Amino acid sequence: MTEPISPSPWRLSVAPMLDWTDKHCRTFHRKITRHTRLYTEMVNSGAILHGDQERHLAFNADEHPVALQLGGSDPADLGACARVAERFGYDEVNLNCGCPSERVQKGAFGACLMAEAPLVADGVKAMRDACSLPVTVKHRIGIDRIERYEFVRDFVGTVADAGCEVFIVHARNAWLQGLSPKENRDIPPLRYELVYQLKREFPHLTIVINGGIKTNAEIETHLQHVDGVMVGREAYHNPWLMHDWDQRFWGETEPSALTREAVEAEMVAYMAQQMQTAAVPWAHMARHMLGLRHGLAGARRWRQVWSDHKLKALSPLEVSRLAAQAQ
Repeated sequence: MTEPISPSPWRLSVAPMLDWTDKHCRTFHRKITRHTRLYTEMVNSGAILHGDQERHLAFNADEHPVALQLGGSDPADLGACARVAERFGYDEVNLNCGCPSERVQKGAFGACLMAEAPLVADGVKAMRDACSLPVTVKHRIGIDRIERYEFVRDFVGTVADAGCEVFIVHARNAWLQGLSPKENRDIPPLRYELVYQLKREFPHLTIVINGGIKTNAEIETHLQHVDGVMVGREAYHNPWLMHDWDQRFWGETEPSALTREAVEAEMVAYMAQQMQTAAVPWAHMARHMLGLRHGLAGARRWRQVWSDHKLKALSPLEVSRLAAQAQ
């Protein structure tokens, strides 16, 4: 199988998504695409420095390339976390400057950091000084009613001066007051042109676009303007979207022989292994693959079997056989 040919390691990625992109989800996604970049859920810097690092940061070896997303604002803490991320073997450390939740705001990080570009720059510099990993930033195009392009341009320019070379841009504003995190993913309008404009103004930077992207045709359109595309909820709910990304976007020339059935069988083996070695209930892992048969006849019945907690005493292989019979 040929190695990927890509102008950027960030050409395609799956977004960090809280409560979703844990190591089991990422392992599942890796069984569908070999080269697409995967991100952890956002991990608070305090949890890393004062909590169980193994629980928060351990990942499976086959997840590479995999990036750790950090939530935090104190440069010294971010530097210390970047050092830990490198020790654990991550391929990138990413700073969250886009989450609008009240809990994150109270911790003085996430989207509210866009109003404090010099502080973000200090955090980026501290992380770069502490590790040799790429240090990247994920952010919005604005906060609240600030919709001027100059706002996001100045943010990117200030942070880039501190050495950040990769910016992942969710093409919506974050409304810090009046909208829930869920509403913040849908209500503020998408303005892709502002992200394209960033790439035109900062051609030396890697600019990755994120937000509302659902089809391969949309990905191809965006790649005409920016260096990379990050897909979020669509990759989770319709993971088979990614099945030909290695050929379509990463330059592999051999046609894929991948099937949904083969991916499910690999996940069944993985779930059995995790149950035995780490005592992880299969339902905790199976929830991530419920979209595998999205759009196919019998998918609803298949999902119902895999979601049936009354079957939790069975092995994953037995559940898989019942799910196949139910279609």
